[in-house]
Amino acid sequence: MPLNGLELSKQLIRFRSINPPGEEKECSEFIARLLTEHGFDVASYEFAKDRPTLVARIPGTAGGKPLCFTGHIDVVPLGSNEWQFPPFEGVVQDGRLYGRGSSDMKAGVAAFIAAACNLIGDGLSFHRGVTLVITAGEETGCEGAFHVGREKVLGPAELLIVAEPTSNAPIFAHKGSLRVIVTARGRTAHSSMPHEGENAISKAAEWIQRLEDHDFGARHPLLGSVTASVTTIRGGENINSVPDFAEFTVDIRTLPEQKHEALIAELRRLFGPEADIRVVTSFPGFATEPENPSATLLLSLLRERTGASVEPAGAPYFTDASALVPAFDGVATVIVGPGEAAQCHKTDEYCLVDRIEEAQAIYRDLMLRMCCDRAG
Repeated sequence: MPLNGLELSKQLIRFRSINPPGEEKECSEFIARLLTEHGFDVASYEFAKDRPTLVARIPGTAGGKPLCFTGHIDVVPLGSNEWQFPPFEGVVQDGRLYGRGSSDMKAGVAAFIAAACNLIGDGLSFHRGVTLVITAGEETGCEGAFHVGREKVLGPAELLIVAEPTSNAPIFAHKGSLRVIVTARGRTAHSSMPHEGENAISKAAEWIQRLEDHDFGARHPLLGSVTASVTTIRGGENINSVPDFAEFTVDIRTLPEQKHEALIAELRRLFGPEADIRVVTSFPGFATEPENPSATLLLSLLRERTGASVEPAGAPYFTDASALVPAFDGVATVIVGPGEAAQCHKTDEYCLVDRIEEAQAIYRDLMLRMCCDRAG
């Protein structure tokens, strides 16, 4: 019996793969069994105990680079608000599939799994292979994706589809993220004699103002400009002492062409030699030229399927593409998935049923055009 993307989405939602702490194992094992039953060669790579990322392959007969799909199966915690719909049952009502991970992003994973398995079930042969990378740990820093990249187990790819929520609209670029901690040091003194001390909070405040006034200069046609947000700040120990310590964190959303090492050097020039800058995370962005032949094919399929004038867009957030695009040696990449971006991490998260069906059809069409020897 053919796999149905909606029914498979429900099954995946029923696994409580919450991260943190990271409970992907049962969901991953279910998917691994399903893919193995349909003829995929499945390998599992743990970045931590019981935190597996799957790399599943159907080889191609012609030896070309495979078409790759990726998605994560971890979901964020539920939050403190009460849910109207049970978060781990996969309830469908009024054309919406409710549940934690419905949009972000188990429906996307289910859609490409169902599309690939059904093509195999149709008896089609693949002149170009298909690779599925199903990751753990995305929500807390793309750990699973970075792990398989470091392990160098992915091989080549012709096109990477990231099934994150986009309402099935194509995202051809997303920003990277450079997160740093900036520390200021001073000298304590009694607050009635501030001239005897050196106020670390004042230094940090001045650096923050410089950052807010700073123009990083670079622009991108789909992503706009660099943004820098000061997200936490702390300093001092008591109300009647000049503080000798202060620190703040900054999340810089970067453009694909920017080298993060150069941005750190720019921050050092901006703040001066007294600032201690430590990198917390460094995730690069990506950008694919809309004229790329594989990406152009996807655009034409989207226009055929939706009947709309589909145009490439960019996104300010980052995804597992930050890890996988470099691991696949700069592969052309498009983010396109059935979920609703506005539903990510919300109470009573949902995905539109029609979007899941549409995504499964889009993924099937793309595999048929790129990978299969005859249309089905």
